[in-house]
Amino acid sequence: MLIETIARHISRATGRPFRPESRQSVAGGCINTSEVLHGGGQRYFVKLNDAARIDMFAAEAEGLSEIARSRSVSVPEPICWGAQADRAYLVLEYLDLGHGGRQADARLGQKLALMHRATQPRHGWVRDNTIGSTPQINTREDDWTTFYGEHRLRFQLELAGRNGYAGRLTRRGELLLEKLPGFFAAYAPRPSLLHGDLWGGNRSALPDGRPVIFDPAVYYGDRETDLAMTELFGGFGQDFYSAYQAAWPLDPGYRARKDLYNLYHVLNHLNLFGGGYGNQAERLIERLLAEAG
Repeated sequence: MLIETIARHISRATGRPFRPESRQSVAGGCINTSEVLHGGGQRYFVKLNDAARIDMFAAEAEGLSEIARSRSVSVPEPICWGAQADRAYLVLEYLDLGHGGRQADARLGQKLALMHRATQPRHGWVRDNTIGSTPQINTREDDWTTFYGEHRLRFQLELAGRNGYAGRLTRRGELLLEKLPGFFAAYAPRPSLLHGDLWGGNRSALPDGRPVIFDPAVYYGDRETDLAMTELFGGFGQDFYSAYQAAWPLDPGYRARKDLYNLYHVLNHLNLFGGGYGNQAERLIERLLAEAG
């Protein structure tokens, strides 16, 4: 019944009759399950989750559309989304993806800098979304320090406290929040269009070498946050960084702020997965406090 519902929705959204002839499970995600539907020469990538996650899928689709409107990096086109009984679904354009090598790395650096030049007057976005499966608050703010402190770090620190990690982590985190303005004394970032979750698993390339990004957690904020996350887990070659710097050089203070921006993602991983991320978060906080003086 679910696949029939999805097929009818695809037909309405595309104006082309679609009847699935086969379905193939796709491995790799830890939040959703995924399948590729084949039929009549058409293929679609489908994400599935509990019906309660429909807003997560709607926000992802809107984020992909926001990036597409910037005419910069390629993204899969969202086709439709909805829910049937206890399952939610998001249907995306199917893309034949591979890594692409050094050329794709360089082109991604260029295209990401172009995407970051798409700006809005305030930090945040028109709606909240998720980072992984964690809520991500995008309430608009004029001041970046307020936005990042309240809607990124404080949100994750308070969530960590509720998840059983209260204590030194949250106390030292609160002290870091007090010192946050010092990291921006001579730097006022513009609100750039961000992917928001740019690790190596969320990028790829088409057969012709064009880079593709997906699974976004879109909002408008400091472009350095996207660059910082590319360094957190690796997967981006030097050609990527060189091309980005050539297109739009980073502020010299980026090196000091990189840990500050990656703290958000380490805290989120702590809240999602536990384990050693608590120790990693504490080390980052202590390093940042030493930097702040």
